[in-house]
Amino acid sequence: MIIHCTKRLAKRLQDYKTVHTEAQTETSPLGSWHANLYYADGYECVLYTHDKTRYSIFIPGMVESQFKHFDECFKGIFTATLFYQGLSKNEVKRAEFALGKIDYDTATNRSVMGTQNSLLRMIDARVSRSEHVMSMDIMDLSLFLNEVPTRGKDLDGVIFPEEEMKKLIASLQN
Repeated sequence: MIIHCTKRLAKRLQDYKTVHTEAQTETSPLGSWHANLYYADGYECVLYTHDKTRYSIFIPGMVESQFKHFDECFKGIFTATLFYQGLSKNEVKRAEFALGKIDYDTATNRSVMGTQNSLLRMIDARVSRSEHVMSMDIMDLSLFLNEVPTRGKDLDGVIFPEEEMKKLIASLQN
């Protein structure tokens, strides 16, 4: 699996991960993701967005150990979000297995980045109405982000990220 990183995130990860400047070849049946480093209330946060489905995960208050173990952090929050959204243990295991080994590059897609910019504005609005970014329920926020209808130049019309991710996971072979 490939995580396409913004330059800011690539710089933050450079002590722990090899982030290639050239596009890597995707081998995961789930496809690739984009990740963006974002600051809210003085905390480092990461927004992950799946390229094909636009399924998104937001992690506020990333600490050094989470950057050091970025793969495990991503996989853990991804699977927890899938459970939270009602997928069965079998479906979640299938999705986790399909992720495979994670590679990183800085080859970003403008359409996915446009989706992330829209999502970050929504997150900003939620943060401004909460006590603090660290007091937000990230599972509820992920549920909200994945229910928002989305469109992009590389998408076929309007999609609903949660539904699209569920369809993609259902299509994986056991």
